Amino acid sequence: MSAVSQSHNLVCRLGARTVNGVTLLGDLTVFATRLAGWMLSGLPRRAVLVDCLHNIGVRSLSVVMVTGTFIGMVLSVQSYDQFRMFHLESRLGAVITMSLVAELGPVLAATMLAGRVGSAMAAELGTMRVTEQIDAVRALGAHPIQYLVVPRFLSCVLMIPLLTAVADGCGILGGWLFSTQLLGVDSFNYWFYTCNYVTAYDVMSGLLKSTFFGAAIALIACHRGFHCGAGAEGVGTAATESFVMSFIAILILDFFLGVFTNNLYYMIWPGHMSII
Repeated sequence: MSAVSQSHNLVCRLGARTVNGVTLLGDLTVFATRLAGWMLSGLPRRAVLVDCLHNIGVRSLSVVMVTGTFIGMVLSVQSYDQFRMFHLESRLGAVITMSLVAELGPVLAATMLAGRVGSAMAAELGTMRVTEQIDAVRALGAHPIQYLVVPRFLSCVLMIPLLTAVADGCGILGGWLFSTQLLGVDSFNYWFYTCNYVTAYDVMSGLLKSTFFGAAIALIACHRGFHCGAGAEGVGTAATESFVMSFIAILILDFFLGVFTNNLYYMIWPGHMSII
């Protein structure tokens, strides 16, 4: 095969992937617009919403608690030696808490929930698509987005920030326990510098991030489930694509929301200078 033919094939593949990506983004936008319209038309039935809240919130609690606890302990392990070199180990609590509430807690909790909740929703809706249950819902006079997507979306938006708060709390306690009981950091200094350096704005900015993460996870998972391919392979592909796309969306949103919250902080307190 000549170099011209190879270049032609490369351009064709690149163009096809670009077109597919733009088409997917447009389809996702249309899906989100329809979802917003049905949300404005009214809340779902209480029984359906409570069941989704239980599946997303209560059943994910143990996973989030374990994840948050070990994040805090890992941060204490990795940070202690560097802080001890400069005799700043008493400030360890502030670093662990700030890292958890502002960045690592929301991102890692959302990543875990994208795998546990998002993939499950995509597989469930994909199975309903393959077995024509979604068409049956439409035949019975209910709109599938209103009946199937709106409760899941609201549940993710409401529960994922709460689960993130639980992960932050477990991480702070895990870091405190490991730092004070095993590394010998003074407990009073741990909490003293934590209270002095970590503000309510840091906590709220992390919870704001987790709200957007929850919306992105629910939107992508439901979209992939509704556009599932045929057969068991299609369901598996939908679940995989849901997690991968959700993880990419979490990272992108984390960057832009981080820039936004930092600049907003410097606008509220202009005495500090932004580096962005």
